[in-house]
Amino acid sequence: MIARMQYLILQNSGEVMTSLLAELQGEDELFASANTLACVEMHLLRMAQTLAHWPEPLRLRLVQIDWHGWAHLQQLLEGDGQPRREEVWYGIHALVPATLDLIAQLRHKEPAWFELGF
Repeated sequence: MIARMQYLILQNSGEVMTSLLAELQGEDELFASANTLACVEMHLLRMAQTLAHWPEPLRLRLVQIDWHGWAHLQQLLEGDGQPRREEVWYGIHALVPATLDLIAQLRHKEPAWFELGF
C-alpha cells in the first residue's frame, strides 16, 4: 500500500508541475513568478520527501534514480538554501521526468509492488 500511495503522490506532483510549466516561456519566466515558483518548489519538495521514504526493496530496483540529487534538492528546499535556481531547474527538467519514467517502467514490470495490498 505504501508504494502505491507514494507512486500516486509522485505522479500527481509531476502532473501539477507539468501543467504549471506548460504556460511559461522558459526559465526566466518561472523564476520571475514568485507564486508559480513557490508552487513548483512545494511539489519538488513533496516528491523529494516521498522518495526519501521509498521502500528499500524498490530503491534497490531503481538504482538509476539520482537519489543524491533528490536528497540535495530536499535539503535545499527544506532549509530554504539559496541560491538554488540551478538545482530547481535540474529537478524540473532532469530529476522529475527521469524518476517518473523509471518508476513507471518498474511498475509495468512489477505491478504487484504497486497494488494496494503490497
